[in-house]
Amino acid sequence: MQIFTLYELSLYDGKNGKPAYIAYQGKVYDVSKSWYWQNGMHQALHAAGQDLTLSLNQAPHGADLLQRVPLIGLLVE
Repeated sequence: MQIFTLYELSLYDGKNGKPAYIAYQGKVYDVSKSWYWQNGMHQALHAAGQDLTLSLNQAPHGADLLQRVPLIGLLVE
């Protein structure tokens, strides 16, 4: 597992051909191949390259959807 800081995570925003990574509860997921994350954006509300823990807790779906994408690392403070 790769270790990411918030700055390092921000480099993976899914723009200009870069991979799209998001963090949730200290874990980093690769959403690059998810249809729901086109160009690093999800529903025009959430951007890749960020810790979405608070946002996902308020989403209309559960965090169980993250099981569909690869877990690739851990987020450190």
